Amino acid sequence: MIGKLFEIIEDRKNNPVVHSYTNSLFESGYDRVAQKVGEEAVEVIIAAGKQGHQRTIEEAADLIYHLFVLLVQQGISLAEIEAELESRHSQ
Repeated sequence: MIGKLFEIIEDRKNNPVVHSYTNSLFESGYDRVAQKVGEEAVEVIIAAGKQGHQRTIEEAADLIYHLFVLLVQQGISLAEIEAELESRHSQ
């Protein structure tokens, strides 16, 4: 699902859909998308510390989604992230 989600976000950027939350984020610009990534990161931390397992999963999913929007917005592919992680693993 991770790869599929990234593809869906890429598709929304290339083929905007009316009333799409993803497209509204792209249209709002870098600052808003970056703000959402920051907000979601904080929510993961709070959930992990105080709100339990399921809530942490939900917030982590929100963070991954918003991070993917930021990556697509910046023209960074999932393959580039995977290659970076792989290069770190082989060191």
